[in-house]
Amino acid sequence: MHGPPLVGWLLVLLCGAAGAYCLARARTGTAARRGELRGEGLMGLGMAVMALPASAMAAPAWSSWLFAGAFGAMGLWALARRHVHHAVGALAMVYMALAMVLPAAAAGGGSGGPAHLAEMHHAGPMGQVGPMSHAAPGGLPLLTVVLLAYYTVFVIAAGLRLVPAAVAAEGPVAAVAAGRPAVIRACRVAMGIAMLAMLLTL
Repeated sequence: MHGPPLVGWLLVLLCGAAGAYCLARARTGTAARRGELRGEGLMGLGMAVMALPASAMAAPAWSSWLFAGAFGAMGLWALARRHVHHAVGALAMVYMALAMVLPAAAAGGGSGGPAHLAEMHHAGPMGQVGPMSHAAPGGLPLLTVVLLAYYTVFVIAAGLRLVPAAVAAEGPVAAVAAGRPAVIRACRVAMGIAMLAMLLTL
């Protein structure tokens, strides 16, 4: 991922806060609701870890494969529970992790030698190493565009649903009752924006 270190820290704060809130809310509600919130929370925390700048963590060369495996399992779990949006998010994270590690492995001959390790630990403009940095942009342009389009539509649609016109019309009691679901929806919008930022700096 390319970009200034400040962007990385903002992504860490945004995704970490959203993920932690969703996990905290996952302790109540129906089983389906708890499962959905756990998926949101784990996604947010995983995104926060992947966005950590180099000053916080020097990621080992194999961390990209670890992220790909973890998010791949999360995507399969989401598909099994028919959470399509969570599955798309998890698979997008797998794509970004592999887009970072595969070009580096090819440049180093796949041997894991010094050239490969030097590229894997190269701190890009974002100041990151490991899974979120390499010497050149990676990924498939067409797939990146499709994911950008998906998350753009998602953020706009979810953001419009946050407009409190209906809540305001029903009065303050309804506003208090609807407050927590609105915060959860806002967390989803925030993570969607973070995903857009990560894809744009891929």
